[in-house]
Amino acid sequence: MMTRFQTRPPMNPGQPHPLDQDRIVILIVHSWRIWMVVTAISFLGLMPLHAERINHEGRILGAMPVVTNAVLFNTPEADAIMSALQIFPRDHAWNEDISRRPVLANSDFIITNIVGELQASRRTLRAFYEMNFVLVPTNQPSIPITFFYYGDQSDPSPYPIPTNTPVEGWPRETGSLTLDQWQRDINNVGGDRHSIIVQPGTGDLWETWLTQKTNSLWRAANGAKFNLNSNAQRPAGWTSADAAGLSMLGGLVRYDECERGMVEHAIRIIVKHTRRQYLYPASHHASVPSTLDPNVPAMGQRLRLKAGFVIPSNWTKQEKAVLLALKKYGAIVADNGNFFSISVAPDQRFPGNAFDHFSTIGITNFEAIVTTQAGEGPRSPGAPTANAGADHRVRPGSSLQLDGRVMFSQPSQVSWKFYSGPAPVTFDDPARTNAIATFGTNGTYTLMLSTDDGIHAVAYDAMVVTVADNVRLNINCQGGNVLLNWTGGTAPFDVEGAIPTAITNWTILQTTSQTNVVLPMNVGARLFRIRAQP
Repeated sequence: MMTRFQTRPPMNPGQPHPLDQDRIVILIVHSWRIWMVVTAISFLGLMPLHAERINHEGRILGAMPVVTNAVLFNTPEADAIMSALQIFPRDHAWNEDISRRPVLANSDFIITNIVGELQASRRTLRAFYEMNFVLVPTNQPSIPITFFYYGDQSDPSPYPIPTNTPVEGWPRETGSLTLDQWQRDINNVGGDRHSIIVQPGTGDLWETWLTQKTNSLWRAANGAKFNLNSNAQRPAGWTSADAAGLSMLGGLVRYDECERGMVEHAIRIIVKHTRRQYLYPASHHASVPSTLDPNVPAMGQRLRLKAGFVIPSNWTKQEKAVLLALKKYGAIVADNGNFFSISVAPDQRFPGNAFDHFSTIGITNFEAIVTTQAGEGPRSPGAPTANAGADHRVRPGSSLQLDGRVMFSQPSQVSWKFYSGPAPVTFDDPARTNAIATFGTNGTYTLMLSTDDGIHAVAYDAMVVTVADNVRLNINCQGGNVLLNWTGGTAPFDVEGAIPTAITNWTILQTTSQTNVVLPMNVGARLFRIRAQP
C-alpha cells in the first residue's frame, strides 16, 4: 500500500504543538529541529476483515483449542473444546431447525401409540445419564478392536482408543468403581455400554456398542465412524452403535451447552416400539415385534415439543436449555427402550435435580412432524449467504452506516443485531443491510448480520467495531529530550522509531499504558511514531 506524507511547518523549541490526531504520528528529530509528519493511514474507518466461525445457532465459536492429550468429557478442557466445535455441518439433520415444519396428519395416532406402549408410570419424559465421550489428539495411536455382532456393518479396526476411554454411565452411574474397573465390567453389570471417541483435529468420530476392555485389548458388538464435517449417512440398512444408524454424539445433551442456556441440536430420544422402517437421517430399523403400522414411530422419526408448552420460569437452567431445543430442533427416535427418554452425558457436574421436572411432562405435549429428506430443507439448493462487511473504528457517540450484503433465492428476513460489547447499540432499522448503528461507549463491539429464508440454515456473518477516542498529541522539546504526551486512543501504546533512510523499518522503542514518554535526542536524525491499539 502506498503511504502519503503531509509536512507541517517547523516549530520552535520548547513550544507545545497540539495535533488533532486520528492517524499515526511521526516525528523527525534532528538536533534541535523537530518536523512532524502525519501518515495518511487513518485509524478510523475500514479495518481488516475480522473472520468469525459462526454455528447454525448464530453463536461465534472462537478459536479452536489444540488437543494435545486425551481429554475426558466431564472437564473444563472438554467444555472449551466442544464449545468451539461445529458438531456436524450447519445443515445437518441433527442441527436442523424444525420449529416451522408441518405436523404429520397421523401425529395424534403416533403419540397415542407411544403412550399406549408404555407402563402407566412411565408415560412422561425422562432424562437418563448415558453416553459419555473422550477427545483425542490427531496423533492418538490406533489400536485393534474386535467386533463380535455386526462386524460386517462396522468400520474396520483399528480405532484411536486412549487408556481413559469412558464407557456409558461412567462416572455418575457407576458408584465407586474406577474407570478401569468399569471398562472391564468386573461386576458383569452389562447394559448398552456405548463408547464415543472424538478427534477434533480431523473431525473424525468413532462410536461403539457393548464396549469392553479385556486385558489390554478392546472388543465391542460393532463400531461406526462418522465425520463432524460431513452429512454422510451410514449405508442404507446399516446400523451404527445406535439402532437407527445415527451418531449418538450429535443428539447427546452435554454439560457445556446446558451452561450456555441452549442445547443447539436435536436430541436423541427412545420409544418403546418402532416400526420396520427408517426415515432420514436414520439408516436402520429394529422393529420388535415387527410391524409396518404407520402409526408406530419409525427410526429417525422426528418429534417436537409443542410450541404451546409453557416452560416454567422456576425450572432449572438445564431443563430450560433442553426444552428450548425440543421446540426448535426436536428429538429424533434412535432406539427402542422401556421409557420415553432422552440421553444426557453422565457428567457429575450436573446438579442432582437438573432434570427432575421432566417427569411431569406428559408425552401428549409432543407431536410428530413431517421430516425432510437428504436433499430437502436446509440441504436443498439456494441457501442464503450473509456478508457483514469490513471491521470499522469510530469515535464515541458516532454513527456508522453498515455495509452488509446478503444473497438469497427465497424471500428472506434480514436482520442486524448487537452480539457483544460494553453497551447496547442503537440501529435505525436493523432490517436494512445498510442500517445506521450508533455507539455511545468506548470498547469493542461485535455486530451480527443474518438472513433467514425459513428453509435453509440461517446465514450469519459478523463484523467488529472498535469505538475509541482520537489521539490528541502535544509535543515539547526540553534540553536534550523530546517530551510526548497525548490524550485519547486505547492502551497499550507503542512508541516506535526509525531512521529517515529506512522509513519502512520501524522498531518498537517502548510500549506503555501511560500517555507520555521522554525520549533522548542524541541519536541524530530519527523518526518516531505512536500507535494506539486498533
